[in-house]
Amino acid sequence: MSSLRPLFHAVALSLIAGSALAHSLKPVISVEGITEYRLPNGLQVLLVPDESKPSTTVNVTYRVGSMHENYGETGMAHLLEHLIFKGSPKFEDPWKEFTKRGFRANGSTWLDRTNYFASFAANDANLKWYLQWQADAMVNSYIARKHLDSEMTVVRNEMERGENDPWRITIERTLATQYQWHNYGKSTIGARADVENVDITRLQGFYRTYYQPDNATLIVSGKFKPDQVLDWVEDSFGKIKKPARKLPALYTLDPVQDGERSVTVRRVGGNPLAVASYHVTPGTHPDAAAVAALSSILVDNPTGRLYKRLVVEKKLASTVESFSPALAEPGFAMLMAEAAPGVQADALQRELLDVVEGFGREPVTAEELKRAQTTLLNAWEKGFNNPEHVGVELSESIAVGDWKFYFLERDRIKALKLEDVQRVATERFLPDNRTAAQYLPTEKPVRAPQPEAAKVAEALKSFKPQAAAAAVAAFDATPANIDARTQISTLPNGLQLALLPKPTRGEAVQGSIALRFGSAQSLQGQAAAGALLASMLDMGTATLSRAQLKDALDAAKVQWTAGGSAEGVTLRFSTTREHAARALELLSDMLRQPRLDAAGLAEVVSQQVAGITAQKDDPQGVASQALSKVAASPYPAGHVKAFRSFEEQIADFKAVTLEQVQRLHQQQWGAQAGQVALVGDFDAKAVQAVLTQKLGDWKANVAYERIASKTHGLPGQKQLLATPDKQNAMLLGALELPVTDDEADVPALLLANHIFGSGGASRLWVRIREKDGLSYGVGSQLSLNPRDKASALMLYAIFAPQNRAKVEAALREETARALKDGFTAEELAQAKQALLSQRKLSLAQDTGVAARWTSNLQLQRRFERDQRISDAIEKQSLEQVNAALRKYLSLDKAQLFFAGDFK
Repeated sequence: MSSLRPLFHAVALSLIAGSALAHSLKPVISVEGITEYRLPNGLQVLLVPDESKPSTTVNVTYRVGSMHENYGETGMAHLLEHLIFKGSPKFEDPWKEFTKRGFRANGSTWLDRTNYFASFAANDANLKWYLQWQADAMVNSYIARKHLDSEMTVVRNEMERGENDPWRITIERTLATQYQWHNYGKSTIGARADVENVDITRLQGFYRTYYQPDNATLIVSGKFKPDQVLDWVEDSFGKIKKPARKLPALYTLDPVQDGERSVTVRRVGGNPLAVASYHVTPGTHPDAAAVAALSSILVDNPTGRLYKRLVVEKKLASTVESFSPALAEPGFAMLMAEAAPGVQADALQRELLDVVEGFGREPVTAEELKRAQTTLLNAWEKGFNNPEHVGVELSESIAVGDWKFYFLERDRIKALKLEDVQRVATERFLPDNRTAAQYLPTEKPVRAPQPEAAKVAEALKSFKPQAAAAAVAAFDATPANIDARTQISTLPNGLQLALLPKPTRGEAVQGSIALRFGSAQSLQGQAAAGALLASMLDMGTATLSRAQLKDALDAAKVQWTAGGSAEGVTLRFSTTREHAARALELLSDMLRQPRLDAAGLAEVVSQQVAGITAQKDDPQGVASQALSKVAASPYPAGHVKAFRSFEEQIADFKAVTLEQVQRLHQQQWGAQAGQVALVGDFDAKAVQAVLTQKLGDWKANVAYERIASKTHGLPGQKQLLATPDKQNAMLLGALELPVTDDEADVPALLLANHIFGSGGASRLWVRIREKDGLSYGVGSQLSLNPRDKASALMLYAIFAPQNRAKVEAALREETARALKDGFTAEELAQAKQALLSQRKLSLAQDTGVAARWTSNLQLQRRFERDQRISDAIEKQSLEQVNAALRKYLSLDKAQLFFAGDFK
């Protein structure tokens, strides 16, 4: 540790020096808790302080995306996103620093903007460092030929990965056909020829033009000291000169479309898809809110028009989706459907078009509009109440034209009128404005409104911000405080409760319900029925129809997800203090008295079969199945954990009867072997009363008996699995570890795995992605079993098929090097810092804490165990870590599956 003392001393001095600065920035405007500042060089700064959650998120948005690329330059904005992370003379290896500091960091490129963001446990030194890096990256990044060359394979790998996805490639082709001149018709990742032949001088010029303070917005949200942050912003970004150049003016607009356009994509694998896309207004236009509402009215599950007609009634589709982003210039509204098994795309598309273009004969109803408004506003509120999300979400409003559109969009959705939504539907969802069908000569074509340029200032004239949310008291997210503040109890039937009332922004509540069922004997042959039953929870209850349940959940501001199998079901949900009791009533009824009918069963069977079919020729799906077969080898046929091939799974799902599902629920579902946890702003007594009334006496007829996990004991192997005509390949591997998560050397193993394959500074990442440029993503992760000596070290890599041998060779070389030479003291110090920071950050996530409580209750644990593990991680010596690595890591014993087109 002595070698790090000068660094710590330097940081301390810089913080003391920084605190003496006195920033000169004055607020430009403050809207609902967000305050804008402007530096003399043009940098826009938005501060979103929130003391309720001990984490900080920093986001820098540049107003440049694929829309700004010239002929021959497609993909430039995305290439720059990659190269920014290659560093500068002052910051040689940003990813290594991110990992060392425990950041959750990334960047993204879109049509109108590029952004870079990081979330981390609130920490002054990390915040100041990240601001300094962002300021330096803005004008001093290398953008060098050597980095472009080394990154090229990675970019190609990402491009090829997209080519494997039927949804993504169909959307890309649709937009390319829909737009005649505008760059929205070009994929953000760019043309392969442009990317591979990019001129480094032009790329550097693109960087110097757009990566400047007057073209950027810095957003800091979460826990921080505003005045201190402004000092640091002035000290880092303020040194950058305001550029003398003028940004290029963009003026291209597509003409109004004058007839149907169609496109056909033929690829191996996947399910048939039908797509219809229509030109719509810019995101700043008042009609954009109506487009968002219409998308919800069409695809929401279960009340959307497309969902009801295609999925529920005619069973032509397994799923329907919409894609209608708010953009800076005239955009698109895209409706998509994936065919159910055996359904042809032609039949699916006819029905899709009939529904989407049928608003003239079936106008929008008041009930549909209200439901869409509730759904959209609930989603907006959830995003705004999360300081780790709001900063990144503001990027989209900045890209549209002004960050205040974030609030104006909400207000416009609230103010929508039925007649305006109906007008937009009949103006826009027209055959002549559609890309999907064939061209047909039409005597009297009906035109959509002429495209308009965005009018930002005019649109903002009527905007009136609401009052800012009240400040929320800080919460000390330490293991000791979490344990001390959590109320633990057990209901009469054995259901365990963990209730952690705490202040939150927007009075938000996060919850988790975990129920476990049956035994190995009682669940024999029930795997398919159990999976289907867990998927039918949204089909309604004994007292509420499916639509009524959806409306009731929306009214109670419940957003939820469910996952389950025959062995158990888990619900994750969020709501607010006002609705917490009602939310639990509804979720309890969904679990205890679900509406199990033939139509609902047929729908989920169709969805399951479609999902399996999509995996059958996908490299990741094929490799995953091979790995599952090995993991399931200890279990006999019929066992709930037994292996089933894709074809066997499809047959199993199709064979399940309604009576089987109903009987499984009646006999084996109950709450006596379950846990419920809530974290957030709620009345604990009221919550416990509801749970006692709804679930406290619910017991299954069949007692729960935990099914132990077993080790497969098979020798190591390597297999090449063929997935023809796929331009991307996948490595999945597993090494059996005969340990539980309570073994004495687990802290050392956690550190060894982090250094070897976890994060942006790991051995595998640096060698295979950064140095060799062979993989878009590569790494390892530990899967630790809390009860049985059946843990595993997982390995993965995504790569081009022609690079398979190089990827395998690099993996084996790095493994051999680590085993022979061990890790270094510097690597260990950085791994400790990163792991401890990540563990601290995880305690600030209410959703994760709720989920952890359900697990802890089952295992009879408390969060003080987290502190013990963190303390043990801090004390690990280099000898202990290297010993753990050599004890457990052996590729000769691993199961390695390479899936791809290796011909």
